[in-house]
Amino acid sequence: MREVKHIKVQPEIIKEKLLAWAQNQREVVFLDSNNYPQTHGCYDAILAVEAFTSLQTDYHNGFEDLKQYQQQTQDWIFGYLSYDLKNDTENLKSDNFDGLAFPDLFFFQPKKLFLLKGDQLEMAYLHFCEDEMEDDIKDFLNPDFAINTQDTSIEIHQRISKANYLSKVNQMLEHIHRGDIYEANFCMEFYAENAQIEPFAIYRKLNTISKAPFACFLKNNNHFLLSASPERYLQKTGNQVLSQPIKGTAKRFENPEKDEQSKKELELNPKERSENIMIVDLVRNDLAHTADKGSVQVQELCGIYSFAQVHQMISTVVSNVSTQIAPVDILKSTFPMGSMTGAPKVSAMQIIENLEETKRGLYSGAVGYFTPTGDFDFNVVIRSILYNKSNQYLSFSVGSAITALANPDDEYQECLLKAKAMHEVLTN
Repeated sequence: MREVKHIKVQPEIIKEKLLAWAQNQREVVFLDSNNYPQTHGCYDAILAVEAFTSLQTDYHNGFEDLKQYQQQTQDWIFGYLSYDLKNDTENLKSDNFDGLAFPDLFFFQPKKLFLLKGDQLEMAYLHFCEDEMEDDIKDFLNPDFAINTQDTSIEIHQRISKANYLSKVNQMLEHIHRGDIYEANFCMEFYAENAQIEPFAIYRKLNTISKAPFACFLKNNNHFLLSASPERYLQKTGNQVLSQPIKGTAKRFENPEKDEQSKKELELNPKERSENIMIVDLVRNDLAHTADKGSVQVQELCGIYSFAQVHQMISTVVSNVSTQIAPVDILKSTFPMGSMTGAPKVSAMQIIENLEETKRGLYSGAVGYFTPTGDFDFNVVIRSILYNKSNQYLSFSVGSAITALANPDDEYQECLLKAKAMHEVLTN
């Protein structure tokens, strides 16, 4: 189905060249691990461009539509699941304000695919366009081919004021004390109207200061995602499924001693550990829906990982699945991810909808891909800028986990910490 060619490259240079070359394509997904050391990575970077076929729809029967598309295509497909697909799996709704107007679900089968591992670049073109391969190589290796730069100063507004945020967290705590939920991820939006940005340039700036292991640039015509995500949602490799929820955040410091102290405090913090462990329990339950009996295991509990902006607490949960289980059904039974919802999941999502003021859309959804054999890998869309070029609406959201031990002011400061990188690249 695809013509494959391997070429030896300089990894960091070729990533820049490929990203620049992709600027004028209508559909683009670029995934970059930023060489972050991880046990479960398959590729260092992937670029998929130009839709041969595609699926774009709202949440109604979204997972079933995706299941049919994936099974019929039996090829690489790339795209996203928005948070609001929750309405396809549960009796839920999304009535909050939506300035972005992204489709709830979008996937495409790329004509051209680039897979980078070490110094080897694999090019995989659909047969009818394989004759373009040599010309494309000349184009993206062109030394004058570069990403446009932009000095940006966007006026950013905060959808929920600090006072209103503190009030809403206290309402969330009332739900917890009544026993309605144990934990919920509460988010707020920052936004700009009449924003004119060069998305490739902003993504490049964001990626430079964040170096996240699940970074992503996605373009669907006039809809853009610029993501510096540190979190994997779900990966399937053969018959193993793996989830790596993040819960627990601490500030980084330039002073090595202060930085190490911050890391140690995160590791021992009872509130951060409890919120992580609650989500691990939720993930174990989600994976059990499709797992072979007794195969769900916690590989790592509350591990501490350091990123450019923050330290994070990450756990790893795995399961084995039968070949009779459709890949999309594994996603459907675990979506949305527990780290961005809460426990119990449905009750948390109902309360989230009532207290938040913005439709989440692609934020706290997932971007990733399916392979021809039905394996997949998806990130969690956090630390991300969303942009609708048509109406010039720009948005980024941040959140934190509210538990019985939460201090509203501390949660507010955690949100500002998570928003810092996006503010920096948009306001200089």
